[in-house]
Amino acid sequence: MARFEIVFQGKVQPGIPEDQARARIGQLFQVAGEQLDALFSGRRIVIKQGLDEEAAAKYRAAIERAGALCSIDPMDAPEAPAAEPSQPIPVQQPGTTNDSHGKRLVPRDEYMAAFADVEAPDFEIAPLGADLQDEYADVTPLPIDLSALSLAPAGSDMGELKREVPDIVPDISHLKLQDE
Repeated sequence: MARFEIVFQGKVQPGIPEDQARARIGQLFQVAGEQLDALFSGRRIVIKQGLDEEAAAKYRAAIERAGALCSIDPMDAPEAPAAEPSQPIPVQQPGTTNDSHGKRLVPRDEYMAAFADVEAPDFEIAPLGADLQDEYADVTPLPIDLSALSLAPAGSDMGELKREVPDIVPDISHLKLQDE
């Protein structure tokens, strides 16, 4: 059975004002503010996935009644046959460029292109048993006078002082033992 996903890219039907379509879509999906802005950002957003054809058509009809456009894409992509590795792997992979700051990848789409100029540290894997802690700085003791403080002996109770409660001995003078 084919499964479909509902994809929304923030497109509005011709002849419908965008603010009216935004309000209706916000009411339909019960979102507002930043979530509504994210829906109308122009990026490809999967609203619902794993639907059969009938349910996907219902979603499309509801979105079109609200004044927006969406697409129904099949989720089951045909599997590509496994390619035989006929050539050895090149030293530099296609799609990568070397930079003075490290390696950079060519972005796969417009969304990832926004992150192309982000400078991230080039972490490496430490060898087995390496100390990952930064060097410890020498600590100079502060000139604090501690002569007024004392240390309690080991095992002493540092909590609240306990009140002495006198033992209550019940009056049993009225009781007698008889032999029968």
